Amino acid sequence: MIEDVSKGSQSGERSFKSHQLNGLPDQVSSPVRREVVSRSALGMNTPNNYDEIDVESGKCEEGREKTVRSSKRVLRIQNPALLAGLAYCFSSCSMILVNKYVLSSYNFNAGISLMLYQNFVSVIIVGTLSFLGIITTEPLTWRLVKAWLPVNVIFVGMLITSMFSLKYINVAMVTVLKNVTNVMTAVGEMYLFNKHHDNRVWAALFLMIISAISGGITDLSFHATGYMWQFINCFLTASYSLTLRRVMDTAKQVTKSGDLNEFSMVLLNNTLSLPLGTLLIFVFNEVDYLSRTPLLRLPTFWLVITLSGFLGLAISFTSMWFLHQTGATTYSLVGSLNKIPLSVAGILLFHVPTSLENSASIFFGLLAGVFFARAKIRDRTRS
Repeated sequence: MIEDVSKGSQSGERSFKSHQLNGLPDQVSSPVRREVVSRSALGMNTPNNYDEIDVESGKCEEGREKTVRSSKRVLRIQNPALLAGLAYCFSSCSMILVNKYVLSSYNFNAGISLMLYQNFVSVIIVGTLSFLGIITTEPLTWRLVKAWLPVNVIFVGMLITSMFSLKYINVAMVTVLKNVTNVMTAVGEMYLFNKHHDNRVWAALFLMIISAISGGITDLSFHATGYMWQFINCFLTASYSLTLRRVMDTAKQVTKSGDLNEFSMVLLNNTLSLPLGTLLIFVFNEVDYLSRTPLLRLPTFWLVITLSGFLGLAISFTSMWFLHQTGATTYSLVGSLNKIPLSVAGILLFHVPTSLENSASIFFGLLAGVFFARAKIRDRTRS
C-alpha cells in the first residue's frame, strides 16, 4: 500500500499522487495523480519468453534471417512497454510543472477552482468515452455514491492541499516532503492492519525523514504556510491510501458487475468532487477573486488549465497502461526514479534559489525514495 507517488494529487496527487494497494504500488501521494491507487483492480501482462536462436549454425544465411525476424518480433513486443513508460513519466512530470506554472507564474490564487476545472475536464472526457463505448464504466447508483463518498471527501482534501502547498513551495522540495506520506502510511498499516515491515523499509523511511528535515532547514525559499499545507496533504494522502482498500471492497459489493475498474474510479472520484469543490469555492471566497481577476479573459490561460486537466486524466490512463505492459516492480522503480528529473526541471524552469546544502538534501531524499522502493519490492517478494 505504501509507495510514493506525487505521482502524486494533483501534484501529483492525481496521481496515486504513486503510493501500495493489494501488492501494487500506490502513487496517490504524488501530486502527479489522482486515482493511481485504484490500480490494484488491474491485471498485469508479463512479457513472453522468446525462443533462443543459434546464430552459429552452419546455415549462415538462414540464421541471419531468423535473427532479423526475431529482432523485429522483440522490438514489436518491447516497444509498447517503453512507450508506456515514457508516456507515464511525461504526463506525471508535466502535470506538476503545469500546475506550478499556473499557480506561481500566473499567480493564480484560486487553487480549488483550478482543481474543480481539471476534474470537470476529466468527467467530460471519461463520460464521452464511456458513452461511445470505447471504455466501460459502472453506473453511478445512489448506493455506490454513499459507499464512496467518505473516501472522496479525503480525495478532494488531498487535491486541494496539494494545490495550496505547490503555490508556496518549489517542486523539488514538494517531491522530497511527500516522502513523509510513506512514513505515515507505514505507521498506519502497522496499527490498523497489523502489517510489519523489515528493517530495510524502516531504514529507508528514516532516511526520508532526515532528508525532509534537512531540506526544510536549508530551503532558501522556505515558506511556513506552504510547509503547513504540505504536511496536511501528506496526512490526507496517507489516510486516502489506508481507507481506499476497505471502501473499494464495500463499493464492489454494490456495483452491478461486482467489480470497480480504473475508469469507473476516475469517473466516480471526479464526479463526486464537483459539488463538494463548488461548495468550497464559496467557503474560501474564491468567487470574489474569480470575478476580479483578468486571467479568465486570457485565451492562453484557459489553454494552459485545460491542458492541465488533460494531463491529470492522462496520468490515470498512462499509469494503467504502463502497469499492464510491465509490472509492479518496474512501475515502482520508475516512479521513484522519475522524481529526479522532475526535481531538476522544477529548479531550472522556475529559477529556484538553492544552495549546495539544500541540493544535497534534495538529492539525498530522492535516493532515499529509490531505496524505499527497492526495500518494498524485497519486502513484498519475501511476504
